Order: sequence, then structure tokens, then C-alpha cells
Amino acid sequence: MNELDHTSGFKVSILASGSSGNCTYIETPKRKILVDCGLSGKKIQALMNEVGRDLSDVDTVLVTHEHRDHINGLGVLARRYGFDIYANEATWQSLPTSVGVIKNEQKHIFEMGEVLTLGDIDIQSFGVSHDAAAPQFYSFHYENKQFVMLTDTGYVSDRLRALLRNADAYLIESNHDLELLRMGRYPWSLKQRILGDHGHLSNDDGALAISEMIGDQTKRIFLGHLSQDNNIKALAHETAESILLSKGHGVNDAFRVLDTDPVTPTELFTV
Repeated sequence: MNELDHTSGFKVSILASGSSGNCTYIETPKRKILVDCGLSGKKIQALMNEVGRDLSDVDTVLVTHEHRDHINGLGVLARRYGFDIYANEATWQSLPTSVGVIKNEQKHIFEMGEVLTLGDIDIQSFGVSHDAAAPQFYSFHYENKQFVMLTDTGYVSDRLRALLRNADAYLIESNHDLELLRMGRYPWSLKQRILGDHGHLSNDDGALAISEMIGDQTKRIFLGHLSQDNNIKALAHETAESILLSKGHGVNDAFRVLDTDPVTPTELFTV
């Protein structure tokens, strides 16, 4: 690969995002990283191929938390490719037995609130409010460029909004439309879980949170982790743009609001 491709930033593709599975690819001249392996190994390989990359080149996997839609293919891929895997101790302890055996030399601890430097990229971990053992997401820093991943959280604290301010690109949760969720087929107990402080951000809440984080550097906002049952892509997109415009932000001028998909990757874009 020609390293000149990276002179103005690093490359990212959100391979899959949604309640059925999540996986993101991040590439610098020295590192090739996956965040979560929430689909089958075969599907992740196919998604990588769609963006012109190969799983055999990945050297690192970061795990956000132990829910199935984030770790479904982790064990199989770990055994097949032997890459280094980073998660906090509580997440390691909470991985289901279905993941299978992962060699000790592949396991690495990356605790919440720490900064990990891998080659030429710095990764800030931060905790989120979700019903998992110790869920954490990541902010990636490379040559004054920043990409933030923030999904699977019931709310975004003021402290977190300040920490993640003015990134070049964001993946922000836009899980459900409130009315679709309330009127939908889910049992009331599950609806309460999703709506609670340890659940998922709605279209409105995600847009309100991102409206307080974006800045002059922000060029892309990706809407992620949409529910297949309680959301519609066009509705999430319209809600985000409407709220951002109401807050005085230059939608489709200073930055773009972009969609993700559970089965189709985004383009491999440069942050």
C-alpha cells in the first residue's frame, strides 16, 4: 500500500452498524484495526473485501463490550488470524463461552479512561452507560485528526460531551424513534431497557448530543446502531438534520450527516 495515501489523515470504514452486528475498520500506515467483530467471520471478510481490504492484514481488534452484536465473530477470527485483542478486564471476564478459547498471548488489557498508543495512532477509551459489564468506546487520534465512536449508551454526560468535542468525524448512536419503539411489538420490559439510562440513544437524543460536540473541524457525522424493528433510516437521518439545523449548525455545508447499514459498508473514507 502506498503510504502517501495517508498523508492527510487515516482511513475508516464502518463495515456494519446495527442491532444485528457491528464492526468498524481503521487504517493508518502502521496499523490495521477492527473495532468489534459482531458478525460472522465470513461476513466480516466479505465486508472487508467490499472496501478493498483483507482480514489477513488486520493486526489489532478492540472490543467495546460483550454483547453478541459486538463479539459474534471474535473467537473464530482470533483463532484464524492470531491478531492482538484489547478489552478491559471486566469485559474479558464477561465474554460468553461461545467465543471459545483465545490464546493468552493475544489478550491485552485496555482499561477504561486510558490512552493506548499503537504504532502511529493514539486511542482514548471512555466509559458509556449501557447494560454490560464495563462498556467502553474509543476516540482515535492520528496527526491532529480525530474519529469518535459513540454508540450503545443510554445518555451522554456533560463530561463526555466535553471530552469528545470537535472531532473530524463521529459515529453517533441513532438507535430508535421514540414513537416507533413505544408502538412496536417489543415487550414492555425490553422497551424500558432500551429507553433507560443503560439502554440506547434515540434519534432525538443522539442528535442533541452530537449538536453539542461538533465543531469547526467536524466534516462527517455517521448515524449508527439503528434498530431494525424500531427505526427507519430516512427518519433517523431527517431527525438528525432537523435538530442540527435548529441548533444553528451548517448541515450539508460545514459537514454532512451520513447513514450506516447493518449489511453494507460505508466507503473507505479519509478522516
